[in-house]
Amino acid sequence: MKALRGTGVALITPFQEDGNIDVKALIDIVSFCKQGGIDYLVALGTTAESVTLSKTEKQLVLDTIVSANNGALPLVVGVGGNHTAAVIEELKTLDLSSFDAILSVSPYYNKPTQEGIYRHFEAIALASPKPVVMYNVPGRTGSNMLPSTTVRLANDFDNIVGIKEACGDMVQIMEIIASKPKDFLLLSGDDLTALPTILAGGDGVISVLGQGVPIEFSEMVRLGLQGKTKEAYAYHYMLQDGMSLIFEEGNPAGIKAIFEILSLASASVRLPLVEASGALKSKLAHFIASLSSVTA
Repeated sequence: MKALRGTGVALITPFQEDGNIDVKALIDIVSFCKQGGIDYLVALGTTAESVTLSKTEKQLVLDTIVSANNGALPLVVGVGGNHTAAVIEELKTLDLSSFDAILSVSPYYNKPTQEGIYRHFEAIALASPKPVVMYNVPGRTGSNMLPSTTVRLANDFDNIVGIKEACGDMVQIMEIIASKPKDFLLLSGDDLTALPTILAGGDGVISVLGQGVPIEFSEMVRLGLQGKTKEAYAYHYMLQDGMSLIFEEGNPAGIKAIFEILSLASASVRLPLVEASGALKSKLAHFIASLSSVTA
């Protein structure tokens, strides 16, 4: 799955002021990412507010992204949950023909044991017609998939091809890198750890901020993968404030505020999330302005 090295972005679902999906804005964002050097697109991840979308809306999002992408970039789709049988049923019924892989989150809320997590992904691997990228995000799921479980799954199932690791712990990330099979992808799930993960031997990132500043973010990742540490860190420090600010009031409120500043989409989110405050929007506008002045 070399196609998933580099910079992937977890696309937002833009909404109109009346709450409906803004199809034009989604098309514009896909184009913005393609033109900005992003390597692949992830649909219906956490950042897409997928848990608030109806089945019909999810299909509209997928159809829009596939059409707008027009075969240009590899595509990944989020198919996950905390009800294993329901995830398998979705894998059987969803048209995955346009997608290169699925991204599946470790079960949330239930707080399974490591054996439970293993068996969940075992069932998904046996059912999935596409390669599987696992997603560990303890801050959201309430449980941490340990390196031993990740490596066990990587060794046991050829179609489990990688992990989006958002534990935020570089020691844990390095434990996986040290033990994983050679071709198993280690992708950062946190923007702030993207470059350190790559320089430690990881393969890239599935980013939130990257879709808002695709040129700068993807260049940082490319330089990191080329081993150009000094040059890559120059971009990291240029982007560092934005990496933190977009999560200050929750995701995707921050990145949607950036898209509003860029006049690409509204900042609207669905309850229980709320739109970014005026104070945060002001800080993000300053970040975007400072970035533009540096790269001009």
